[in-house]
Amino acid sequence: MGDMNQSESSNFILVSLFNTSSSHELISLVAAMFIIGLLGNTILLFLIQLDSRLHTPMYYLLSQLSLLDVCFPLITIPKMISEFPKKESLISFGGCAAQIFFLTMMGVAEGVLLALMSYDRFVAVCHPLQYPVLMRHQVCMFMVAFSWLAGVLNASIQTSITLNFSYCASRVVDHFFCEVPALLKLSCSDTSMYELALSISGVLILMLPLLLIITSYGHVLRAVLDMHSQEARNKAFTTCSSHITVVGLFYGAAVFMYMIPGSYHSPYQDNMVSLFYSLITPTLNPIIYCLRNREVQIAFFKFLSKFRNRQK
Repeated sequence: MGDMNQSESSNFILVSLFNTSSSHELISLVAAMFIIGLLGNTILLFLIQLDSRLHTPMYYLLSQLSLLDVCFPLITIPKMISEFPKKESLISFGGCAAQIFFLTMMGVAEGVLLALMSYDRFVAVCHPLQYPVLMRHQVCMFMVAFSWLAGVLNASIQTSITLNFSYCASRVVDHFFCEVPALLKLSCSDTSMYELALSISGVLILMLPLLLIITSYGHVLRAVLDMHSQEARNKAFTTCSSHITVVGLFYGAAVFMYMIPGSYHSPYQDNMVSLFYSLITPTLNPIIYCLRNREVQIAFFKFLSKFRNRQK
């Protein structure tokens, strides 16, 4: 208990990403992307809620993805920006615990949600006549609830175990936010078994949703190739391409962080990849869906038209 109390009463020190001569330009770029991401995802959420043509299972699931992409950067980016131009920033034990919990929860929830969204596209392309039944509102609500519950369960386990170790050595986390692998390096306890369990669970958490995504889009590809109409093929491709792009961005970063052993990438690379999935991916997601989804574009221009008419 003495070690635990010592951990709880101490702060951790986060290392800033911005300690070079071009720091001002970089922090400005980060701040701009943060604002663009928040606006993009908020607008997408608003459009899905406002336009009745977007009240479909696909867009209901997309609204949950946008909600996650609104919350995810809020946990890390404002603190990083507010502490600029310091080379280091303090974070309390409780603050560190909160970052680990919410980031882990939302990361797992988003991974599961993306997998379930691929099932939605599989049903839409391969079983269109059964789509209203297979993707009825109750099923969509269950999918969303399952995503969030999977995230909460995983985050509760990881946070409680990680913060139960003794942190009696250096308090400097070689990262710009509290992340489990970076924090474990500071522990003076033997964490080898937990790190092994973490790696195995990380592979399972990533591979199971990826397996569903690959299976779903394997069936979709076969169905598209069997279509005789070029128009039908183009429509099927359009409905799936946005989601495939988002999956590639999210899982590409996740595989690098959690499936490639830490000895093969440096702390700097970890920071860059973490910045990618905590800021760049949430910023790009609404742009990808708006550019490639005609329904979203129509809803957006319809809203702009109504807004302009009100201003006259």
